[in-house]
Amino acid sequence: MTTVGAILALTTLARNARGQSREGQDREAIAILGTGNLGSAMGKLWSKNGHPIIYGSRTPGDARVQRIVEETGPQASAMSNAQATASHANMVLFALRPEAVPALVPTLGGLDGKVIMDPMNALQMVDGYPQPSPDVQTSVAEQLQALLPNAKVVKAFNTPSVRNIVDPNRLDGPFSIPLAGADAGAKARVAELVSELGLEPLDTGPLIASRYLEGMMRLSFGYLLYSEGKSFEFYLRPVRQ
Repeated sequence: MTTVGAILALTTLARNARGQSREGQDREAIAILGTGNLGSAMGKLWSKNGHPIIYGSRTPGDARVQRIVEETGPQASAMSNAQATASHANMVLFALRPEAVPALVPTLGGLDGKVIMDPMNALQMVDGYPQPSPDVQTSVAEQLQALLPNAKVVKAFNTPSVRNIVDPNRLDGPFSIPLAGADAGAKARVAELVSELGLEPLDTGPLIASRYLEGMMRLSFGYLLYSEGKSFEFYLRPVRQ
């Protein structure tokens, strides 16, 4: 599919998803590995749209994790990371620190064929500005795909602030959630989850594009530091042909 075709396809998905009622819908379950700011925020947002949420955690019985489950809603639960990935959820969000992933993946089960959403970024600070991590020669997403060769990794949600995902009305207009991945069907499914939140998905191409998406996050974070608190989000507007 051409770039223009991909943009049109994802735009159509976004419009269709916005037109669906939240009531009376059988929404697919989503497993979320990690109960930090991003994981818990995404779980609560998707739960409001009717998705059962399965949190994966090293300590699922911890009071903090159980509080997140309660705040997420009656269709939410928490279990070990391995149990969450082996559950009936075919969409999995890796809301983790990337350095924890190589040791964690061998302990997980049931990921073959599943759509893996990767919002992770790796960086190091040099002279007060974010730089690529020396531990990641390609991108976090490509390394994750190498660790999970039979899963469908899609880079997504790595560029924006969690605060702006939760409240996109803080911005003067729409902003983009760029996607990258090898499987067009997987990207289309992630695009539906993006558009449910009132955000605009944009297919940027194969998984190698995630190298640039991770660089976009370093740029926006660097600007936040450089400008002493000012920030921006990316809005990638297609050019008319």
